[in-house]
Amino acid sequence: MKQERTISVIGLGYVGLPVAVAFGKRQRVVGFDIHPGRITELESGIDTTHEVGSDDLQAADILFTADPSDLKQADYHIVAVPTPVTEARTPDLSPVLSASKTVGGQLKKGDIVVYESTVYPGATEEDCVPVLESESGLVCGEDFFVGYSPERINPGDKEHTFTTITKIVSGQNDAILDIVARVYESVVTAGVHRAASIKVAEAAKVIENTQRDLNIALMNELALIFNRVGIDTLDVLEAAGTKWNFLPFRPGLVGGHCIGVDPYYLTHKATMLGYIPQVILSGRSINDGMGEFVAGRVIKALVRRGLNVRDCHITVLGLTFKENVPDLRNTRVIDIVDELRSYGVDVQVHDAHAAPAEAMAEYGIELAATADLAPAQAVILAVPHREYLEKDWEFVESLLEEKSGVVFDVKSKLDRGKKPEGVELHRL
Repeated sequence: MKQERTISVIGLGYVGLPVAVAFGKRQRVVGFDIHPGRITELESGIDTTHEVGSDDLQAADILFTADPSDLKQADYHIVAVPTPVTEARTPDLSPVLSASKTVGGQLKKGDIVVYESTVYPGATEEDCVPVLESESGLVCGEDFFVGYSPERINPGDKEHTFTTITKIVSGQNDAILDIVARVYESVVTAGVHRAASIKVAEAAKVIENTQRDLNIALMNELALIFNRVGIDTLDVLEAAGTKWNFLPFRPGLVGGHCIGVDPYYLTHKATMLGYIPQVILSGRSINDGMGEFVAGRVIKALVRRGLNVRDCHITVLGLTFKENVPDLRNTRVIDIVDELRSYGVDVQVHDAHAAPAEAMAEYGIELAATADLAPAQAVILAVPHREYLEKDWEFVESLLEEKSGVVFDVKSKLDRGKKPEGVELHRL
């Protein structure tokens, strides 16, 4: 079995591009994406995801291409495409199956295909391999081979990166596992963990984020309870946090392409096998309902102030799924916006990082420039981008009509001790 490998990366988004750049600094890499516009911007040294700087792009030897035939130049293919969920909260494997079809059409004997996309246990071998075989006319395990190495990219995180996070690797047999491990070890300084099987590696990925999802769900449920008690959740958590083994999770909106998605892949597989998960789905239900809860509290606060909500303007700061990134995938801020609009409120949304065209295409939301924001009766700091926190209360207060009104700080980032006199502050 050939040891030295020529690498291709299929999907050049938040996950695939850092992978391609890391390998491209060591050897020639074929970087494939189905969007010609993405290829053009990368060839120009621009990464709109902000995950890779222009210097790193220039330092990497990458053939950026939208032509599938270029994949024939490689014999080790890394698939790093999104795996979202449908509106019905079921896995949408269409991107990864489409990528499998593209790769399968270019496969040669001896090639290895490694999936990094998040899937449920068994998907690589049961769903993707048949597509590879059908498109290539080759037999998996004899003519070509597969592995799985789940992505662990955290968008916007410049400390925990592709090369500094331990890489889980797996292969369909020991020989392939050795090759997959060596390939990743050539660039991942943190080293690799050899999983017992492809299914184990797939499962490890989904439970990483399922665990976080459930911990945040507990915090969110506590916020729901403490709101009824009439006490501040963060005050409670800070007090409890003085114990050495209390875990420092916080309530909040749970979106994005990992934590808010991965648990549904695991529950889907469990349901297929005849087991209906209870704890995981309960946690998902709580987290999926937090946007509605935030909106409801703001509406109640306005009503208590004697205002007709249909005459109110509410400014939402931040639309992306997390702070300091332009990524709008599966943002749960949209739940706040939709719920507020159901009351007939005029909602205006501002975001310091999101692309206006993407916000309109994905959610039908027209992002407003700061200068175009009408004075509001309420401001919701939904995503604490650094641009908002640097201006602190002065900025938030300036958005309120006559510097008075309701402010909801979703992630409790504003200093409560510096709250202006005319502001009524709420937190999860």
